Amino acid sequence: MKKILIALFLFCGTMAYGQSAFAKAEQLFQAKKYDQALIAFEKLYKQDASNKKVIERLGDIAGRKNDLETAITYYKKLVEREPSNANYNFKYGGTLGLHAKNVSKFKALGLLDDVKMYLKKAADLDPQHIEVRHALSQMYCELPGIIGGSIKKSRAYANELLAISPVDGHLAHGFIDEYEEEYDKAVISYRKAINTGGSMLTYRKLIEVYKNHLKDENRTREVLKEAYKVHPSPSLKAEITALENN
Repeated sequence: MKKILIALFLFCGTMAYGQSAFAKAEQLFQAKKYDQALIAFEKLYKQDASNKKVIERLGDIAGRKNDLETAITYYKKLVEREPSNANYNFKYGGTLGLHAKNVSKFKALGLLDDVKMYLKKAADLDPQHIEVRHALSQMYCELPGIIGGSIKKSRAYANELLAISPVDGHLAHGFIDEYEEEYDKAVISYRKAINTGGSMLTYRKLIEVYKNHLKDENRTREVLKEAYKVHPSPSLKAEITALENN
């Protein structure tokens, strides 16, 4: 009995240490100290190569460091172990898609079917998954029609986003409007996003349309000032000053 209690004590102590080490590694990751986080999670992986949370973080860190092939390797392990997990399918398919943008056209075509399959599977598994619908909407928007691109499909995923998260839906439609060079429509979409959400991202999207596409300094300045009232910052103030001194 005494031996059993000692073994149980040691087991509980090991578990507590593992949880503590993971918490510290996670803290480093959340602080964006990716080099330090990598060392911590790799140590945990050596101790337990089956820990899905550790594997996921190693993939996440590789992705943040733009080491996409390594990220793909880790995410593939997760999908193989838990094929019905929407987030694992999204991360694997999404990272494959990013990798496809950085390789030759021939290699990219070879990856495309897998990108579509895993992203669509993630969307089917989780009807509320926002990020995967953004990815699908953007993918179908940017792909040439000859290899499956479709503005109609892109809009369909943007409409799904509208139902789940209106601000994300308006942002997705704005992206499509920009891609189609329909900048007046993009202004309307991004203005709706501002009215719905009001994050700095929504303002930035509208500012970029006025500044980079419509070349309208007055409107750019107006939206910058509007954004500054809601999200005051030295960088925004500097942008406004620069425009006023032109």
